[in-house]
Amino acid sequence: MDLKLELVIIPVSDVDKARDFYKQVGFNVDHDQRENDDLRFVQLTPPGSACSIALGQGIVEGDPGSVKGLQAVVADIEATRADLVERGVDVSPIQDLDWGRFAGFSDPDGNTWALQQLPARG
Repeated sequence: MDLKLELVIIPVSDVDKARDFYKQVGFNVDHDQRENDDLRFVQLTPPGSACSIALGQGIVEGDPGSVKGLQAVVADIEATRADLVERGVDVSPIQDLDWGRFAGFSDPDGNTWALQQLPARG
């Protein structure tokens, strides 16, 4: 059986502000559709990812900022961190741990992301 995670819903308080933040991070806007005054769906995909995130109005029940610990694996954490800082994203310093190198950032509502560079294998 294959189970492919394709979409994670992120609760936000201001859809436009969150969409603009994720664009600043480098996510691609795949869809931004308003069906009516109560329903809006925005889908964004991180570069190189098979999984997207969705923001919107009328699509999620969670509290804004309640998603913690989303993780994206990167090949070069120093280059990724430098790119995000250049884009104006507040990224934490890199931490070196036995299971990888990590840095993190939060969206405007406080949903948190970790960037991980896996340790060399072998």
